[in-house]
Amino acid sequence: MGGMHYFYWIAGVILALAWVSRIVDAALGMPSVADVSRPEWDRNPVSPAGNPRVSIVVPARNEESTIEQALRTLLGLDYDTYEVIAVNDRSTDRTGEIIERVANSQISLDSHPSKTALRLRSGQATGGPPINSHPTKTALGGAASKIRVIHLTELPPGWLGKTHAMWKAANQATGDWLLFTDADVLFKPDSLRRALAYAEAEPADHVVLFPRMIMKRPGEYMMIAFFQTMFMFGHRPWKVADPSTDDHMGVGAFNLVRRRVYEAVGTYHALRMEVLDDMKLGKVVKKAGFAQRNVFGGDLISVRWGRGAFGIVNNLTKNFFAVLSFQWWRTLLSAIGLVFINLGPFVGVWLAHGWARLPYAIALASMFLVYLGLSWRSSVPAYYFLLHPVSTAMFTYTLLRSMILTLWNDGIVWRGTKYPLEELRKGMV
Repeated sequence: MGGMHYFYWIAGVILALAWVSRIVDAALGMPSVADVSRPEWDRNPVSPAGNPRVSIVVPARNEESTIEQALRTLLGLDYDTYEVIAVNDRSTDRTGEIIERVANSQISLDSHPSKTALRLRSGQATGGPPINSHPTKTALGGAASKIRVIHLTELPPGWLGKTHAMWKAANQATGDWLLFTDADVLFKPDSLRRALAYAEAEPADHVVLFPRMIMKRPGEYMMIAFFQTMFMFGHRPWKVADPSTDDHMGVGAFNLVRRRVYEAVGTYHALRMEVLDDMKLGKVVKKAGFAQRNVFGGDLISVRWGRGAFGIVNNLTKNFFAVLSFQWWRTLLSAIGLVFINLGPFVGVWLAHGWARLPYAIALASMFLVYLGLSWRSSVPAYYFLLHPVSTAMFTYTLLRSMILTLWNDGIVWRGTKYPLEELRKGMV
């Protein structure tokens, strides 16, 4: 009995220190992360050369349910010098047709079109497969669409579909800044202008804007709350701006990077087999010594991550084994650590006796404060803390499922394309 008593004390103290140190670190650091939805950022970028031109890259494969709404929010941006490059990446549904329709319905009234405004469907970039080469009515007429469309029909060896699509689009981009986003992200009109105002004022070379998560079901609230809690453990947003740390950031919904910086780090060609392309872009930018910032933005951009708890499980299954470098032993250790850190306080506060319960209670109180803090930044109510044990079990299941499926299939099947595990391991940055 005495041995178990000491065990409960030691385990409890470890858990209390883990949660208290993180909540203190976050409480001190989070206020330093800017919020570009605040009134002071409601302005145009201050740049000696005027408003910088932005190329917004939207890769899309089988996104017929979301692509039209996403593109129309991009066309509604209240910024004057930007283009949207939408890439239909080998879609087997109506994605390409929808992109064309949106592009044709939004013809600019500019009477002096230039190559920066033309919808290019010819393969001007070097490398990669051929792209449809016939000119369109838009390219031949006097006006130009705000959207430039690329149709990809093949995927060359040694590439993931998404990284290849973004690389092809960036090769044809004309902007001083490149904004990589996803085909299901919704933008408010002032989102780009505010982010650029911040980027030019800092100045920053890479800006990540955190999206508002659209949640409609209890399972989505539960899973996203847990993910955000664990994200704070693994990545410290308040340390990203510190060049002396390794903390870096990247978000697929909004990766805004200077063109010269993108080229300096090797473009997406350097990340061509990276499943976690958004985070790895942040990693190479930070490692190269460029100024990286992540910012809050309220509801400036929004995305629904998945439909229901298992929708989020399916979306994360592709990524989790990649997060752990496709190493089974790291995955198993991480699963054990995930259970200990997150379930330990709930179990220990019941199994321990007397004062040995105190550190577990402290850990639980700290955990609740994390949820309370998240409720101020998102629409997740703090009482979802009570479902933390359930979401812990779901995430542990997702982690193990990701490992087992990847090893069983000897690779990842993503959007209908299989990528061999050996190639994925070789292509890791």
